[in-house]
Amino acid sequence: MSREVWLAARRELLAREKAYTREGDALSAARRALPRVRVDTPYAFAGPDGERSLVELFAGKQQLVVYHFMFDPAWEAGCKSCSFIGDHLSGTVAHLAARDTAFVAVSRAPLAKLLVFRARMGWTFPWVSSAGSRFNYDFHVSFAPAELAAVDYNYATRPFPHPEAPGISAFVRDGEAVYHTYSSYGRGVEVLMGTYHMLDLTPLGRQEEGLAEPMAWVRHHDRYDAP
Repeated sequence: MSREVWLAARRELLAREKAYTREGDALSAARRALPRVRVDTPYAFAGPDGERSLVELFAGKQQLVVYHFMFDPAWEAGCKSCSFIGDHLSGTVAHLAARDTAFVAVSRAPLAKLLVFRARMGWTFPWVSSAGSRFNYDFHVSFAPAELAAVDYNYATRPFPHPEAPGISAFVRDGEAVYHTYSSYGRGVEVLMGTYHMLDLTPLGRQEEGLAEPMAWVRHHDRYDAP
């Protein structure tokens, strides 16, 4: 193929990419315009500095982004797909803070397990435990075993294979009042997966065709060389 043929095809694709970007901007504006729902439940979270309320997770910022990290209390390690996301998060915390936004990961596992696993992975982002509160259940990322045949996940009722699910939630505060503004689940969490976005630029893409499930290839980053 000549360079001229490639350039013609690339320019045609660029027009589609720009249309996609403009539609993405419009979706982001619609996302920001969603109604806000006040959170009145007094959730409590265990952190390295003691118990924290939801408003305290803002760390003085106006906005808060929560990643619902799958880590069941019975597990000894966090979900490998959530850990794939975790590998992209530590560097974002300072940049979010510069835009008056805090970030925290929340899981049901006890704090001691979270801190041990975070140290193993080399992460520095804030991580708290919601054990003992209904936070995960109320935001539809944890389910009782008896509910798995029909859970409320990603805005639909469906069977689910695990008691834990991934998600992202956004909050804003007005003084001490906290409002829930957005949550996304399923493939909606791909916004945090920078590796996927880079693979999408390559000729081979994500290379997930034929796998039992799309992320079957993912491992904890310290386990890729393990047998």
